[in-house]
Amino acid sequence: MNIGTLPTRHARYRPAHLALVCGKARFTYAEFNQRLNLCANALRGLGLKKGDKVATVLSNCVELLEVYWAAAKLGLVVVPLSPLMRAAGLATLLRDSDTVAVFGQTGCAQQLSEARGEVPNVGPDRYFLVDLDADVAADADSPLAGMRSYHAWLGEADDTEPERVDISGDDPYNIVYSSGTTGLPKGIIHTHQIRAMYCMLFASAYRIQPESVILHAGSIVFNGAFLTLMPWMFLGTTYVLAPKFDPKLWVEAVRSERVTHAMLVPSQIVALLSEPSFTLENCASLEMIGSVGAPLHAEHKQALTERLPDRFYELYGLTEGFMTILDRDDVAEKSNSVGAVPPLLEMRIVDDNGDDLPTGQAGEIIGRGPMLMPGYYKRPDLTAAAIRDGWLYTGDVGYVDEDGYLFLVDRKKDLIISGGVNVYPRDIEEIVVRHPAVQEASVFGVSDPKWGETPIAAVTLKSGESATSDDIRTFTNERVEAKFQRLSGVVIVDDLPRGVTGKVLKRTLREQYQTQS
Repeated sequence: MNIGTLPTRHARYRPAHLALVCGKARFTYAEFNQRLNLCANALRGLGLKKGDKVATVLSNCVELLEVYWAAAKLGLVVVPLSPLMRAAGLATLLRDSDTVAVFGQTGCAQQLSEARGEVPNVGPDRYFLVDLDADVAADADSPLAGMRSYHAWLGEADDTEPERVDISGDDPYNIVYSSGTTGLPKGIIHTHQIRAMYCMLFASAYRIQPESVILHAGSIVFNGAFLTLMPWMFLGTTYVLAPKFDPKLWVEAVRSERVTHAMLVPSQIVALLSEPSFTLENCASLEMIGSVGAPLHAEHKQALTERLPDRFYELYGLTEGFMTILDRDDVAEKSNSVGAVPPLLEMRIVDDNGDDLPTGQAGEIIGRGPMLMPGYYKRPDLTAAAIRDGWLYTGDVGYVDEDGYLFLVDRKKDLIISGGVNVYPRDIEEIVVRHPAVQEASVFGVSDPKWGETPIAAVTLKSGESATSDDIRTFTNERVEAKFQRLSGVVIVDDLPRGVTGKVLKRTLREQYQTQS
């Protein structure tokens, strides 16, 4: 279960097949594997050994993938971090992960420079920038001072296969930090075995084949990217990595590269639905559009399946290692569900005592399977709270129907208790987004002297559309199923606050509105 053997295999057995497209760069498997060998041998030249941690603070680029797969060959542990993080946050995670080398970009030089003094575990000569022409030693006041050029460093290595490292399935491959939307980020460990299961299970679930072409336009530092990134290297497909997401450019990439599979977050799907070029004709090659990261509201799900029929998949899951998938063939009958567990995974719905609940009754979703994390890095206390008797307690509320399909109700932590009644924000959001002027909506609870909590909606409007807060509130309150679901207010905003993974930060909305009121 050593995933580091995969690039070498494809370089031998399908060397001329197109492996990677990123901007103007195009590499066959033979060419890409040579680049990986350069990186692996350079890493070894630093004196790094199996189990050492290397962090990336990079936007989508070829070099980020080089570090990912070169580390896999050597048994190093990758710590992917977002380049949007501030210095204090970077320092915290670099310390917590015991990182010993950092690969960043010049746009992050200021944050890295500020963080360096707080990260004694990273040597002063182990900060590398991929877009730096040469090592910078002069001008001590510059944030670039002391940073090393990634490509100059690679130039000192050779491209032969590195000496084989004895790697088992239980050896860690990466530490992915949670977004921290509900507290301090936690380092989630994934082993070679877990990533090998990603390779096989998601290749099967998404019907990916060696001839497939995968497009990814979201940041590949987040776990959702690995849903197609692992099958890419497992099967030796072609991977098209977009530097950033732009709806028009995304459609053009699908058309020009004959893309077959793409993974998106809901906000990207919403943006595509407003893009005139997002048509069946331009996207005829697509066999799969996957949604991940947050529930896609029914209004948007219906619009997408009408635009591009028989291509939609939805994944509900946690980086910790449990997920369900709504298959394209089940969308018609189970469109409001988030699907069923893939093969080899198990799911239960339990009450607060951990006892199983009957079909149709909502409770906490728990699950187990071969992708379950061994734990949070250096946090046995948090691991014990999350995994009990081998079952991962998700903190999400849902129920299953008589066919075993999961219907997601909401996160426990987003639950609004109004007048002693449980109010689930997602139920109200599904109504709000039906308003013809509303593009996206997020419902959250704020304190109320009479009811304890009351629901508020923050919404963005479609381009060219107009509506007042009262219009949207009246529209929603006339359509909700119960009085306790009625909105007390609507806030129209230009953008919803999001974390680095793209998820809406309800905690931020709650704090902002509570302060304003």
